[in-house]
Amino acid sequence: MKWTKAFRKSHGKELAVDSTLDFEKRRHVPVKYDRNLVQTTIKAMKRVAEIKTAREKRFYENRMAGNKKREKQLALKDIKTGIDLIVSPLARKKAQVKIFL
Repeated sequence: MKWTKAFRKSHGKELAVDSTLDFEKRRHVPVKYDRNLVQTTIKAMKRVAEIKTAREKRFYENRMAGNKKREKQLALKDIKTGIDLIVSPLARKKAQVKIFL
């Protein structure tokens, strides 16, 4: 079953082991308000978000690395099988001349 979470994690299809995911866990411990703590926390949250997006982008690029070559091969195959569907410029020119006459 290729769509299950277990399959996706075991085959490297999902970003499952990332340390930035640990920061998103909710903590139910009340803390007394401290302005400096809030400022540093917000800076840290922004930095963690930057790191997370960079890792997600790198993960996606690594997964899609071989796709350009495969897509090019598929496009060439489509061209070879459907070459009769492509009309030459000379035939197109002749068709336009017939329309105007």
